[in-house]
Amino acid sequence: MNRLQGLQSRVCTLLLALCWDTVLALPLDCKDESGGSAHCASIPQEKLLDRVIQHAELIYRVSEESCSLFEDMFVPFSMRTVRNQAGSTCITKPFPILASKSEIQQTSDKWLLHSVLLLVQSWIEPLIYLQTTLNHYDNAPDTLINKTKWVSEKLLSLEQGLLVLIRKMLNEGMLMPSVYEPSLLQSDLPPDMLDSILRDYNLLNCFKKDAHKIETFLKLLKCRQSDKLSCLVY
Repeated sequence: MNRLQGLQSRVCTLLLALCWDTVLALPLDCKDESGGSAHCASIPQEKLLDRVIQHAELIYRVSEESCSLFEDMFVPFSMRTVRNQAGSTCITKPFPILASKSEIQQTSDKWLLHSVLLLVQSWIEPLIYLQTTLNHYDNAPDTLINKTKWVSEKLLSLEQGLLVLIRKMLNEGMLMPSVYEPSLLQSDLPPDMLDSILRDYNLLNCFKKDAHKIETFLKLLKCRQSDKLSCLVY
């Protein structure tokens, strides 16, 4: 059984590495040499929205892969069962909870855009923190570490793209990107390693849920630009 699990783990790592190469080939880079967002500002609104959606799709895909890899590597099977039965608690502070799809359908484009921006900004610091905790894990695969780092970097790129998109679609003034201080983040694990593993596992699962929410809201926004009747599926 252990040999089978080892083979499955190696196959999983290989497949994730192949997906990794695909992800890196599709960047969204808004910053110019001066650090501004002039590059994205020159992209037509429709194409910029397409790129932002594509970027969100990739982030969600990598979040799924990272969560599965972390689970396979570190989470005891018994704890996965308990978690799946009880569910996990995810709280996104700046984000209002909507009770149904109908409520989401009734929201404005402005609400969708600003909610997506808030979700993106709310995860920048936690994912930087996660990078520091992974360094304390024994035998943490490079694939997992690299994917976590990639998502952190691409969230910043997605934030830049969203800021330009909001200015284009809503005719709003330039919003400021989020500001964070990585040096202020705590990197020491608590004494109980299992508690830390479950905390990080929950963080990855919660981020995966919000990444899917980001992707869904952006696709709903795109749908509204063409055929509103077909948007009821979101």
